[in-house]
Amino acid sequence: MTSIRERQNKTIMQNNLPSILHKIVANQDLHARWLNTLSLMENTGARKISACEDPVTVTYIILKHAAEEHRHAFYLKKQIEKIPGGNCPTYAGEYLLTPSNSKYYLNLLDVLVSRYLKAELNLNGAELRFAAYLLVTYAIEVRADELYPVYQDVLDAAKSKVNVKSIILEEEGHLEEMINQLQHFSPEWQKHADVAVEIETRLFNNWVEGLAAEVAA
Repeated sequence: MTSIRERQNKTIMQNNLPSILHKIVANQDLHARWLNTLSLMENTGARKISACEDPVTVTYIILKHAAEEHRHAFYLKKQIEKIPGGNCPTYAGEYLLTPSNSKYYLNLLDVLVSRYLKAELNLNGAELRFAAYLLVTYAIEVRADELYPVYQDVLDAAKSKVNVKSIILEEEGHLEEMINQLQHFSPEWQKHADVAVEIETRLFNNWVEGLAAEVAA
C-alpha cells in the first residue's frame, strides 16, 4: 500500500497538479466547471457500482458505497453555489473541464481492467462484473485519497468557501472497505490491484494533460 501511495503522490507532483488547481480555483468559471467535472465523475462511479449489483445478492457495502458516491456527486454540485456566478446546470460539455476525457475516464478504466481479468483469470458474466467493480473502485479510491486532499490544500490556501473535507473522510473509509473485499476476493489481490492502479495512472496522466491544456488556453 505504501508503494502505491508513493507512486500516486509522485504522479501528482510530476503532473504539477497543485499548480493547475491553484489556477482553477483562482478563476470562478474554471472552478465551477471543475466542481461540476468532479460531480460528473462521482456520479459516473455511482452509476457503475449500481450497474454491477446483483438483484438478489447485492451486499450492504455495495449499497452503501453507491449511495455515498451519489451523495458526493450532489454535494459537489451544491458547492458550485458558493462560487459567485457559478452556473453549471447539467453535465453538458460546456460545463465541464476536458469533457471527453472526464466522461469516458471510468468507462475506459472499466474496459481495460475487464480485459485484464478475462485474460488473467478467465472470468465472465457476473463474476467478471464483480471483480472489475472491486479493482476499478479500488484504483479510483486510491486516486481520490490523493486528489481530494491536494484540492483541499489549494482551497485552504485560497481561503475559498468551498470545501471537500467530508468527502475526504468518506473516501478513506471506502478505501478500507475495498481492501477488505479484495482480500476475500483473491489471495493475490494486491497483484491484481497494482495492475488496476497502473492502468488508472495512465488514464489520470492523460486527464491531467487535458486539464493543463484547458487551463492554459
